[in-house]
Amino acid sequence: MKHPPFDFDEPEESPGFLLWQTTMTWQRLIKKALEPYGISHAQFVIMAILLWWKKIKKDPAQVDIIGMSRLDKMTVSKSITKLVSLGLIERAEHKKDSRAKVVHLTKSGAVLVSKLIPIIEGIDDCFFGQLRRKQEENLIGVLKTLITRIRD
Repeated sequence: MKHPPFDFDEPEESPGFLLWQTTMTWQRLIKKALEPYGISHAQFVIMAILLWWKKIKKDPAQVDIIGMSRLDKMTVSKSITKLVSLGLIERAEHKKDSRAKVVHLTKSGAVLVSKLIPIIEGIDDCFFGQLRRKQEENLIGVLKTLITRIRD
């Protein structure tokens, strides 16, 4: 029996609520692992993206980070400012667009994020390791479908 205004008999039947619970649980694990290093999950994601782009020789501007991470503009701006103050990333003039700044990891930023990536991937392995291989493949497919079809 449904309980108006809800469309579900039980909260656990709502995909949005389940996604919320799952995401919050996963994020708490990540936050706990990052706390000793003094950076937030958003800051880690930005640094990991910058390391990825360094490997493929891309000069990212702040807007590129926003696009790839799906973080909001203010979070990216504040995170970059904090990471610059910590000496983990730096901004430089964009070669082609004088209005834009490219963002790069410093040497210490690259060292730190290279140390953190295996830790975070280990958390992912434990968290998503609760699924069978086929379930994980299906989950990845579903998440890719949602993220490519839905824009803010």
